[in-house]
Order: sequence, then structure tokens, then C-alpha cells
Amino acid sequence: MVKFCKDGSDAMDGAIRLARAYTGRDLIAICGDHPFFSTADWFIGSTPMPAGVPEWTRSRTLKFAYNNRESVEQLMRESGSQIACVVLEAARLEEPRDNFLSWLQETCRRHGVLLVFDETITGFRWHKSGAQHVYGIQPDLSAFGKAMANGFSVSALAGRRDVMRLGGLDHDGERVFLLSTTHGAETHALAAAIATMETYRDHDVVGHLYRQGERLRAGVTAAAHRAGVERQVECLGRPCCLLFTTRDRQGRPSQEFRALFLQELLKRGVLAPSFVVSYSHTDGDIDLTIQAAAEAMGVYRQALDNGVEKYLVGPPVKPVFRPYA
Repeated sequence: MVKFCKDGSDAMDGAIRLARAYTGRDLIAICGDHPFFSTADWFIGSTPMPAGVPEWTRSRTLKFAYNNRESVEQLMRESGSQIACVVLEAARLEEPRDNFLSWLQETCRRHGVLLVFDETITGFRWHKSGAQHVYGIQPDLSAFGKAMANGFSVSALAGRRDVMRLGGLDHDGERVFLLSTTHGAETHALAAAIATMETYRDHDVVGHLYRQGERLRAGVTAAAHRAGVERQVECLGRPCCLLFTTRDRQGRPSQEFRALFLQELLKRGVLAPSFVVSYSHTDGDIDLTIQAAAEAMGVYRQALDNGVEKYLVGPPVKPVFRPYA
């Protein structure tokens, strides 16, 4: 079954309520290596910005490490009978190793825990049927969004009928207040989603993302070697969803160098908080981005040698999740 909503947070919040209602349990286990799942208290309370979230709510969310069976097993040993669901992206920058996702699904089933995939990013990017298709895993609940409607405000919560029906009317149990949005009845976003999915059906959109992402990765990697910053600027992730690193001389993540790299890319006409490509990116766009990155990395090299503060025009960017300004 599927329920349409407006953003990924709506869909994930619905999944959490359904999981708790279905299992009668309170605890949520999330992958601590994945940066964002929702704006709601069950997630925000687990971040470095938990102000306004009651301590009891914060304590209901536990964390495990991706590809780390022991971290999952420890949670199950200590709290398995109280965990409603395990929440994660099927993959992010790191691919699943040693059948981790299959093992995780079996572990969840053994403990009566629902498996929830956040496919807000991976859906319609890893594959038109989502990352779950790529890895051969069918979770109990899934959230989709972002590329689903090409920028229009629509998302989807999909899952097993026996779980999803708790948010409907065709059962005798206690009802789950699943979703209610002011603009829930508007239909132009659904029309956009239909048109977008028809484009995925009729054209090799995902193949284009992989091809252009691979071209971009190869070009940026070669430029980094030429500039002598291959230890600092590196493309990570699948070609269809590339991110880049910005490290200092010691190889540590640096917000100052991130600000510098973004600044120099912008000077050359490229807005790139990441290197995530789209279906609209042409070969010319990729070539322009590679050239801009190569020139920006020349400045990056100088900043490594002479001090980044000499090259920054404004203050450095800051991470979203930080306790103080």
C-alpha cells in the first residue's frame, strides 16, 4: 500500500508511528552513520541540536553503525523486545558488505522488529525501483521523495498492507493518525510525480545519472592529482549520487576548506554543494564543472601551502547540526 504526502520527513514520521502501533513498542533504532531522517523529535532528539526535545523522547532513539553487525546485535541483546523498527538508508557513501542488509532483515524478523528504508535520496536514483531493488531487499516500510516528482512537493510512504492498513479505516484496531497536511488535497504535485515516473519509464534516466557521474568523478579525480590535492578533495559514493570531501593538510574534514572550494566554484559559475548530477546535465555541463573544479583546486593547493584564511572572502560555512551558533 502507498500513502502520498509532502516531504520525506512526513513519510518517515508516518513509518515510525505505524511501526510503533504495529509492534506495540516504543524504541527506534537508527543508523548513526546516516545524517538525516526527519525534522520530528524522534530523530532531532538524537542529533547535536536536541534543544526543545524532552529527555524521555531522546532516550527512545538508539543508534547502530552501518555494516557493523556487532553494533546491531548489541542493541538487540539489550533492547530487542522493545524496538519497534530499524531505520536506515539502504546505502549512502558506503556499500553494504558481507550481505549486511540481508542479515539485518533476518535479524529484524527474528526479533519482531520492522525494517524501514529511507529511500528519499536513493529512490529513483540508485534504480527506478529504488536501492531496495539493487540490493534485493524488500523492507517492511519505505519512504520516497526528492527525485520522485522532479522538485515538486510530494513524497510517498509504501509498505506491507498489514502494517499500512493501521493508518486507514478497514480494521477494528486502534487507529493510527497517519498524516494530515494543509495542502494534502492539491493534485499538481501528484501530476508532476506521474509525469516524472513516466519519464523514468520511457527514458534511461538512471543510466544517464551513472554515466555523467562517472565522467564527473574521473575528471575531478584527475584534476585533484594534477593539483596535488588528491588527499583533500575526493569524490565519494555511487556515480549517480556523488559527494566530495574537503580536508586540511592533516587530512581532517575542514569547513574552512569546504567554504573555500564552494567559493571558488561559484566564482567560475558552478553551484555545487555536492556533485550530484541530474538528467538535465549535458556533457558540456560536466566539462564546465570539471574545469571549474580544476581551477578551484589550484587555489585550494595555495591555501594548503599559505593558509586558508588568506583566500576566504567571507566566514566559513558551518555544519547544520551544531549545538550553538
